[in-house]
Amino acid sequence: MRTAIITGGGQGIGRVITQYLLTHGYRVAIWEADTDALAELREAFKASSTQILLVSCDVSSEINVKKAADQTISYFGQIDVLINNAAIMIEKPLDKLTLDEWNRVINTNLTGPFLCAKHTAQYLAVQKGSIINIGSTRAFQSEPDTFAYSASKGGILSLTHSLAVSLGPDIRVNAISPGWIDVSALRKKAKAKADELRPEDHAQHPAGRVGQADDIARMILFLIAPENSFITGQNFVVDGGITRKMIYV
Repeated sequence: MRTAIITGGGQGIGRVITQYLLTHGYRVAIWEADTDALAELREAFKASSTQILLVSCDVSSEINVKKAADQTISYFGQIDVLINNAAIMIEKPLDKLTLDEWNRVINTNLTGPFLCAKHTAQYLAVQKGSIINIGSTRAFQSEPDTFAYSASKGGILSLTHSLAVSLGPDIRVNAISPGWIDVSALRKKAKAKADELRPEDHAQHPAGRVGQADDIARMILFLIAPENSFITGQNFVVDGGITRKMIYV
C-alpha cells in the first residue's frame, strides 16, 4: 500500500484530496497546523484510523517538518507521495502589509514546500515517488493586494521545475495551479459557510461552472499514478478555461 503526505490536509482542497487518496487505497499522513481542523479530522476519519496519521506541523518550521517526516516514516515505513498544499493568504494594501506578514506568507507557502521536499526526498527516491506542489493561477493572473500570496505561488512554479531536474529520475515533481475552486463549505466548522454562487459566476468559465475540490483531487490521482512516469517538471492549470490558455513551467 502506498503512502502519501498532504500538508494542510485538514480543510478545503486538502481535505478532499485526503478523502480521494483514502478511497483509492492510499495511507495518508496529514500535516496540519490548525489544531481545530486536526480534531475534526480525527473524528471524521475515525473508521479509517489505521490508514491515517495526523501530525501537528507548521511547515514553515524546519524542526516541525523534520519531526513530521520522522513520525511518518516511523508509522508507515515509507513515503511515496508528497503533496505540498498548505498555504495562507493575507490581503492588504501595499502600504499596510508588514514585513512580518509578508514573511509569514512566503515562509508557509514557498519555504514550506522546500522544507518538506528536503526532508522527504530520501524516502521518496527509494519508492520512485512523486511530489505535487499546489500553485495558483494567481502566479500569472493576480488580484489586488495579494502581493505575498501571488509571489509565493510564482515561486512554487520555479521551485517545481528546479526540484524536477534536480531529483529526477528517482522523483517526479509537478505543480497544479487551481483557479476558482469553491471550498467555502469545506473549511473547519467554525468557518464553513457555503457561498451562494450566481449564474454569472459559473458563466465566466468556458467550462460552464466554478471549480470544485474534486477537480484538483482527480488531477492529483492522475499525476501520481506510476504509469504516468513520463510527466515531470510541469504545471497544470485547472481553472475551467478562465485564463484562456495553459501556462507551463
